[in-house]
Amino acid sequence: MGVSGCGKSTLGRALAAALDWRFVEGDALHPPANIVKMAAGIPLQDEDRWPFLEHVAQAIIAGRPSGMVVSCSALKRSYRDFLRERVGKVTFLLPVTDRERLVARLAQRPHHFMPVSLLDSQLATLESPAADEAAILVDGAAATDAQVAYVLAALRSRGSAPVVE
Repeated sequence: MGVSGCGKSTLGRALAAALDWRFVEGDALHPPANIVKMAAGIPLQDEDRWPFLEHVAQAIIAGRPSGMVVSCSALKRSYRDFLRERVGKVTFLLPVTDRERLVARLAQRPHHFMPVSLLDSQLATLESPAADEAAILVDGAAATDAQVAYVLAALRSRGSAPVVE
């Protein structure tokens, strides 16, 4: 989970490979209207996100019981609660990094539908996971292999199963 450019897809792909699980890129689960809005620099509202979150939930359900990692912004607690209500036990991972690094990463993806101009709206929307959510916060500036090792150790210590990033 996290804002655009935080590294959730990179970490998700690497984690899925390490677990021999399937990875689903959350960007591919957005309804076309959401992509058009974001590409035009228009921030998504809650009513735009619910159909996307339903697609994410369905992807997770379809991936069980073999294991699934899905990248998904899940910026608000209410979005994460929705996913937990729909699919049951889910572990959220949040790569944490500073705005400067996020801007630099987004600038390196000029053909992505998510423009740098929407970063501040995502940062304003982001509600960091509360302690009772038991999310795993990862250093978003660390090397991907170090992030994966950290997450795997955290999952082993918790006895966790399916992971949504």
